[in-house]
Amino acid sequence: MFKKLDKMLERFDKLNELVSDSEVISRIDEWKSYTKELSDITETVEKYTEYKKAVSERDQLKEMVGLETDGEMKALMEEEIFQCQKNIENISEELRILLLPKDPDDDKNVIMEIRGGAGGEEASLFAYELYRMYVKFAEKNRWRTEEIENNSTELGGIKEVVFSINGKNAYSKLKYESGVHRVQRVPETESQGRVHTSTVTVAVLPEATDVEIHIDEKDLKIDTLRSSGAGGQHVNKTESCIRMTHLPTGIVVLCQDERSQTKNREKAMKVLKSRLYDYYQSQADKEYSENRRSQVGTGDRSERIRTYNFPQGRVTDHRIGLTLHSIDNFLMGDIEEMTEALAIADREAKLAKGFDED
Repeated sequence: MFKKLDKMLERFDKLNELVSDSEVISRIDEWKSYTKELSDITETVEKYTEYKKAVSERDQLKEMVGLETDGEMKALMEEEIFQCQKNIENISEELRILLLPKDPDDDKNVIMEIRGGAGGEEASLFAYELYRMYVKFAEKNRWRTEEIENNSTELGGIKEVVFSINGKNAYSKLKYESGVHRVQRVPETESQGRVHTSTVTVAVLPEATDVEIHIDEKDLKIDTLRSSGAGGQHVNKTESCIRMTHLPTGIVVLCQDERSQTKNREKAMKVLKSRLYDYYQSQADKEYSENRRSQVGTGDRSERIRTYNFPQGRVTDHRIGLTLHSIDNFLMGDIEEMTEALAIADREAKLAKGFDED
């Protein structure tokens, strides 16, 4: 760990020189790159400097206590050494956390896809409730949401909804939501009061940038269709709906939210890039599948991750065994406690595995 920290300290000093160099400043893209790298390591370097200072203080106290002849003074100094050692251990643990590999997608915006699964109309109704939950969570974080595609039902449910969430660290907080969400409750249409079980799938994709994903026009098949809505409402008489097919992968995106064909095309392209980014990342991650299974955030959409039990008023996340008895507040967007617990569990799993000292 300390080899890494010493190298980082050297790099920190070098970067400070580079960002102050007038020649580098004239090359704005290069200067921005160095500035970002400096920002990324500053917290760790400051913590390491704090660690080295604490170690120096402890070592000085140890030298002094060896020369001290007064018993009372010696006892006070030994207590200081004990407190200093505890501080060193705490800082060391903070450094271990800071040195964990960071997910490069954490600070990205998000494309979320919610689909009703098993359970028919009841699954669609719960899909709407999950959609509302994430929108309200976004509002609490002052993030901006934008609907891209919404295939709703006549009873107010959602067969499928695709929407974006734009805001600081959106992906880092929402990435653990991918998977199968199960609901257990008595549907309004159930006359005998029996509890039904339905499922909804959630996919959380980091929004890809143009630099990360390049799409060749010859790999695209773009069709224009007439938009349609639930119960025949909001039907456009013009062909503004866009269906975009990526031929090499077979990924299809449908966007009809806007009345403008151009805007629908832009939104469809945004979703396609994010799906392709996720697709290629998943392919690359296959060789690390064993490692991914040991962590909380596998992103496996076939995995049942959470149960919402209405009769008992509880929400249980099966990956970490956490149960919250506040289902109403949870579905109104109060999910911070759950997202933080999942992030902590993922971090602890990574710490237990350790990291490369090279």
